[in-house]
Amino acid sequence: MGELISYYIRTKEFEKLQAMLQYLPKHELKELLLHLTIDEQASLFEALAEDKALELFKVLRISQQKNILSTIKPPLVQNILNQLSPDDRVRLFDRLPEKQVKRFLSILSAPNREETLKLQAYRPETAGRIMTTEYVTLTGELTQEEALSKVSEEARRKENIYILFVVDAQEKLQGFITLGQLLTVKPTVLIEDVMSQQPVTVKTSDDQEQVAQKVKELDLIALAVTDDDERLVGLLTFDDAMEILEEEATEDILNQAGLSDLKDAEEDRSKLLINGKMNKILAVRLPFLLATLLLSLLSGLVIEGFEQTLESIAMVAIFIPLIMGMGGNIGTQSSTVFTRGLVLGHINMEDFLTPFFKELRVGLAIGALMGSLAGLIALLWLGLPMLGLAVGLALFATMTVSSMLGFLVPFILIKLKVDQAAGSAPIITTLKDLLALLIYFTCVSVFLGHLM
Repeated sequence: MGELISYYIRTKEFEKLQAMLQYLPKHELKELLLHLTIDEQASLFEALAEDKALELFKVLRISQQKNILSTIKPPLVQNILNQLSPDDRVRLFDRLPEKQVKRFLSILSAPNREETLKLQAYRPETAGRIMTTEYVTLTGELTQEEALSKVSEEARRKENIYILFVVDAQEKLQGFITLGQLLTVKPTVLIEDVMSQQPVTVKTSDDQEQVAQKVKELDLIALAVTDDDERLVGLLTFDDAMEILEEEATEDILNQAGLSDLKDAEEDRSKLLINGKMNKILAVRLPFLLATLLLSLLSGLVIEGFEQTLESIAMVAIFIPLIMGMGGNIGTQSSTVFTRGLVLGHINMEDFLTPFFKELRVGLAIGALMGSLAGLIALLWLGLPMLGLAVGLALFATMTVSSMLGFLVPFILIKLKVDQAAGSAPIITTLKDLLALLIYFTCVSVFLGHLM
C-alpha cells in the first residue's frame, strides 16, 4: 500500500490518493508515514480531510510533528496548531526553536494564543506547564438534566468530559462527578447532592513527575490542578501523565549513565547545525573537513610511495576499493553502535573499556571471516596464492582497526567536548583510508616482493 500511495503522490493523482486515505484508520496512516519521504508525508497530510489530518498529527512523535510542520502548506499548519489542545501545543512549542515558536504564535487565534502564553508562563516541568485547560465544569445548583445539556454543548470543544469538576462562582473547587455517575441519577437531582466532595488536587507549581506518578498510583482519569487560591485552573489527564513518566524515565536513564549533560550539549549542537546561521554552521563543520583534507593527501603520498609496486603488479590495484570500502562499512557500523548505545544508556563513559574490548573481539571475528572469504576469492580469481594471502590479511587487519576507530574516535571527541556528530565520520573515514592503504601495500610488499 505504501508503494501505491508513493506512486499516486509522484504522479499527482490526488483524487485517487484521497479516495484511498479516507477509509484508513489513524494507526495505519501512522505506520504508512514511516515508509514515506518527508515531502511525501506532506502530500499525504494535505490529501487528508482536516479532521483526519489533525487526528493523525496528534498521535505522532514530537520529532515527526516538527518535520510535518516544516513541510506542509501554511493554511494547514495554522489549522492544525489552532485545533491542538493547549497542553499539546505547549509541549510541541517547547521543542521548537524560539524564532519558529514566535511565528507559530502569530498565526494562532487570539484565544488560543492567550491560552498558550498562559501555560508557557508556568515554570518548565511543573503541573501548570503540562495541564490541559479544556474541560467542562459544573456548579452545584445545576440539575442532572441541566448538567447533561451543558456537557453535550461543550463536549466537542473539550479534551476531557469523563470527569466533571464542580466549582463555585469564584471557580474554587467544590467536588466532582464522573459522567457515568451523572447518567445514572434522576434528571431533577441537584449536582451538589450527588457529587464527591474530596477530589484529589495538586498545585500548578508541583513537580510534573510527582503529579504524573500520583495519577498512575491512584488510577485516576484526570487530576485537578489548582492555583494558590484553590481555584481550578486545569487538569492532568491519564494519557498525559503516562507521557510524562515515559519522558522522565528516559531522562533518569541518561542521568544514571552520566549522560544528562551530554544530552543537553548534543541537543544544543543539533539545533545549531540545523537551525543556526551559515557562518556558525561552517565554523563547526569546516575545521574537521580541512583537517581530513590534509590527511587525505597523505593517502596520495602512500600510493605514490608504492607506485613501483603498482607498476610491477598491476592486479594489486583491483583490491584497493574492496579493502578501503569494507573498512569504511565496519567503521560506520561501529560508530553507530557506540552512539546509539551511549544515548540509550547501554554504554557508560566511565566504563568505556568493557564495550570497547567487546567491539574489538567483534571486529576480529568479522575481519577474520571477511578476510578469509576475500583471500579465497582473490586466489581463485587470479591464481596467485600470495596475492590471496596479502588481500586476506590486509582486509582482516583493516576491518579490525576500523571497528576500533568506530568506538575510539567518537569517545575521544566527546571527552574533548568536541562535536562528535560533525567530526566522527570524516575522521574515521580518513584515518581508515590511510591505514588501509598502508596495511595493504605492506602486505603486498611482504608476500609479493619477489615479483617486483
